[in-house]
Amino acid sequence: MASGEEITVCEDEVRSQYSHLEKMTDLVAVWEVALSDGVHKIEFEHGTTSGKRVVYVDGKEEIRKGWMFKLVGKETFTVGASKTKATINIDAVSGFAYEYSLEINGKSLKKYMEHRSKTTNTWVLSLGGTDYRVVLEKDTMDVWCNGQKMETAGEFVEDGTETHFSVDGHSCYIKAVSSGKQKEGIIHTLIVGDREIPEAVE
Repeated sequence: MASGEEITVCEDEVRSQYSHLEKMTDLVAVWEVALSDGVHKIEFEHGTTSGKRVVYVDGKEEIRKGWMFKLVGKETFTVGASKTKATINIDAVSGFAYEYSLEINGKSLKKYMEHRSKTTNTWVLSLGGTDYRVVLEKDTMDVWCNGQKMETAGEFVEDGTETHFSVDGHSCYIKAVSSGKQKEGIIHTLIVGDREIPEAVE
């Protein structure tokens, strides 16, 4: 009897996690956007009979519009800690078919991610059984870890610079060294303790 009760509790927990998905009968698009503070999930519902539009960011409802006579158009909202501007474009393809595209900061998602890969470095590491995602914004030298902007201390060393910070009591630093090649520019490396962490591809 007791074991049966435990199963019910687990099912209820699972149900509450996915309760917003059960309601999403008009879900037409899902995007994942990697920003400095983490990877955000954007879900879009579009009722092509009612004109309903609902935008969820990380499972939280950001926009809800009921009966709309105009089925095409755009919805603009912000994503993440830095309030990055995002726009969903709704275009008619033919008859009752629609196309949905996401723009981040005025660029298509593909172009935005290409630009981002040039302006940021991302590392994923595990410390004491916890996963951490560390992001360096090269233009500002800001360091983010699991959605938090880190306190950092920069120091000049013989062959470049080091940006020091700590994660869960572990001392870390990002070393910036010139590649000696104009095209490659500066190479950034994350060192935790005394091991080099390979860069993640997002």
